[in-house]
Amino acid sequence: MPRIDFYVLPDVKENGRVLLACRLAGKAYGLGHTVYLFTASEVQAAALDDLLWTFRQDSFIPHERYPVTGEGSPVLIGTASPAEVNAQVLINCTEVLPEDFEHYERIVELVDSQTEVLAKSRERFRQYRDRGFTPETHKL
Repeated sequence: MPRIDFYVLPDVKENGRVLLACRLAGKAYGLGHTVYLFTASEVQAAALDDLLWTFRQDSFIPHERYPVTGEGSPVLIGTASPAEVNAQVLINCTEVLPEDFEHYERIVELVDSQTEVLAKSRERFRQYRDRGFTPETHKL
């Protein structure tokens, strides 16, 4: 049964949630986990791909876009259903409940204080609970 964590940013900043996604992907990678950054669009995937190279000068997070050729990197970014991707940690950068999320060890949800983002994250929180999971909330 996966662990599900909602990380709540205290405010709304441009790129706040994507920067948080990068930080959490870096932390998971540093702990030896494989990660899938599930994005809502190719534009969002490209932005995350670029940001992972530059968000911190002192870190390198090996990553690539999904689908991959060959073995693949420990951090993957894509729009494909999470059911298709084999990784330990799923970072949900979308506004929807990921399909077949149950095969991941950990699910990360990113929230800021935008009204629409809060409403959709509360809906996902309820959906997880309705399926028998116990999500945790972390206010940053």
